[in-house]
Amino acid sequence: MADEVLATIDERVKKSKILLYMKGTPDSPQCGFSAHTVDILKSYGFPFDTEDVLADPQIRDGVKRYSNWPTIPQVFINGKFVGGCDILHEMHERGELEPMLKATFEK
Repeated sequence: MADEVLATIDERVKKSKILLYMKGTPDSPQCGFSAHTVDILKSYGFPFDTEDVLADPQIRDGVKRYSNWPTIPQVFINGKFVGGCDILHEMHERGELEPMLKATFEK
């Protein structure tokens, strides 16, 4: 079963240009870190996909194994794990996030 969950996550990550695994939804985040990550991503105006890990405990555990990252939220851009809230915030503050997002949509 675990392999199926990882395969589902892998498929979703590769299909989405920007994918956020979060607690809750963009309109109703269930933790402050997820809310902050949504705010950062929304500030750039690019579309992004989300998955509510609270809706499926197997996805919640699976994404942590998939990325080898212990916390939620998790952001994947162009099929690659970028990081969680802290890393995204730092990239945003340093001006590194916008070029990465723009490049994703130029392909």
